[in-house]
This record gives sequence, C-alpha cells and structure tokens, in this order.
Amino acid sequence: MSRRRGTPDEEVSLFRQALQEAGVQRLFSDRADPGTPRRDDPQRLAARRDAAVSAATDAGHSRTSDGRVEPLRPSTPLDFAVPDLPYRTHSALKRGRIAWEAGLDLHGYTLEEARAQLEQFLHDARHQRQRCVLVVHGKAWTGMADYPVIKSHVNAWLREWPSVLAFCSATDADGGTGAAYVLLRRRGGE
Repeated sequence: MSRRRGTPDEEVSLFRQALQEAGVQRLFSDRADPGTPRRDDPQRLAARRDAAVSAATDAGHSRTSDGRVEPLRPSTPLDFAVPDLPYRTHSALKRGRIAWEAGLDLHGYTLEEARAQLEQFLHDARHQRQRCVLVVHGKAWTGMADYPVIKSHVNAWLREWPSVLAFCSATDADGGTGAAYVLLRRRGGE
C-alpha cells in the first residue's frame, strides 16, 4: 500500500494544522523567560563591582596563574591541543613538520623571570603573526624542588594562554623533552 504525497505547500499546511490542534503556540521572542523579574540587590552589585576592579588591577601583572602545578618528570613529553584542532595539524606539530619561526630559551631564569619572558615572547610572536614558536624550558631539577620546575610551570602556563592552540615536546633535533613547539592562533582571541 503506497501513500500518495501531496505538494510541499499541502504538507506544510497539514503540519501547521497538526501543530495548532496539538496546542503548540508560535514563539515571538528568542529569549528565555526565567519567570521571575531580575532583582539588582546592592550586595550583588557591590560584589560584581569589586570583582571588576580586582580583574582590572590584576590584568597588569600576569595572564598566567601559579595555581596547582602538576610536577612532571624530566622525560615526560608535553602534549596539549584545543579540542577543535584538526588531527593532521596536531600530528604535524608533534612530528616537527611545522617550521618554528622564533625561539625562547628559559635556561637560567627564576620562575618569575621565566613567566615574564614567556608572556612577553608569546605576546610578541602573536603580534608578529608567527604561527609556530619554540620554547626551550629545560628539564633539569633545581634546588627548590625534586622535579623540573620551569618545565612543569610552562606546561601549565601554555594551557592558560588564550592564543595557544597546541603545544608538544620538540623532536630530538630541537631539544626533545626539554623544549616545546607552540602553535599559535593568528587572529581573534587574546
């Protein structure tokens, strides 16, 4: 038994009629209605204002945090990519097939100096529209911890940087697990 199909206009008309009979009402606004009017109580407004002032004050200091940093072993390879980065691009970066255009060596810097140098380097690379850079973080232990401190912090800092699309340990020719290729976003963000 075959059903005869009507014209597209007839089908649309039947569909609309079925919706109307089911009690479906047409929406005239695309905004959600929470049902209760929004109250701007003074306490919440003061907290919001304080947060904005604090963010503006902190903006001049640093973009990266010193939150909990996972200690890494010297031989642990670094590997990170934003979720929507194409597999081929990430794979090419890991194999060293994307040529790096600038490099930064963080050997000999204190943690704070390394952070400042890395932030300035990434900022400059972004403004020069560089796509891939090399960061040599080293993998030596320092007297202040039993793990490579700069490497562990670079791993955390690069994940927080808005224009970093991916990073991974370099090939042996460029420093191996003591260096990282960093793939940068060329537009938007930051």
